Amino acid sequence: MELRHRYDLDLLLNCSNVARSSFYYYQKQSKTADKYKEIKEQINAIYSRHKGRYGYRRITNELRLKGVLINHKTVLRLMKSLGLKSLIRVKKYKSYKGEQGRIAPNILSRNFKSSVPNQKWATDITEFNVSGKKLYLSPIIDLFNGEIISYELAERPVFNQVIMMLEKAFNKIPDNADLTLHSDQGWQYQMKQYQYLLKEKGIKQSMSRKGNCLDNAIIENFFGTLKSELFYLKKYSSINQLKEDIIEYIDYYNNDRIKLNLKGMSPIKYRAHYYQT
Repeated sequence: MELRHRYDLDLLLNCSNVARSSFYYYQKQSKTADKYKEIKEQINAIYSRHKGRYGYRRITNELRLKGVLINHKTVLRLMKSLGLKSLIRVKKYKSYKGEQGRIAPNILSRNFKSSVPNQKWATDITEFNVSGKKLYLSPIIDLFNGEIISYELAERPVFNQVIMMLEKAFNKIPDNADLTLHSDQGWQYQMKQYQYLLKEKGIKQSMSRKGNCLDNAIIENFFGTLKSELFYLKKYSSINQLKEDIIEYIDYYNNDRIKLNLKGMSPIKYRAHYYQT
């Protein structure tokens, strides 16, 4: 390019045996690379600061907050050129397989507030992937304080996982408690045995509308917190290692992790505070 200012372009192209179209193409590519040099540096910095958790949409948002007006598709292209992609792949486990049994009404109807313990529970199943192997977590959460009442881990999404979770939860409450248990329309919750066990215990069954995850937002939020604070922060090499960490995390979540909406207490401390007052 320096010789371009001293010699005729045709002469230079002749000597280098380069077609005129090729010259202009590479010139344009060079200018484009320079144009995005600073933005690429910012993308790299944002990506590194968040340890690879951010994908192109979040990085686009960060750039815009810094006053950089750029299209998300451009950010995606630049990230590909830098070899960057989000390490997090959120893929929600979907247990809906059509209507396998009776669909319960949506009693909860997004009224997630509960003034007393064991009045409203919610349940769902989430999936983890470790080197191609799967782990499924099935918990019950109390909407009063966000406490995980019971849970079961399994390497396959089998019905017995849900039954074992229920049995653990039932040991904590008396028969005929004024309790509603909410879920999505997953096949497990449509099973006659599941519905029979709830009825026998005097628990009302509630279900989200089909394909509407906001109807079960509280437990979805728990899954998001668990994955953000545990699963996405560590590179797991085995399912057993993940199992141990989930067990430890749920104990920490219930007993030690404070929540601002619980007056700065952990779920279990907040429940104890409720009974004391």
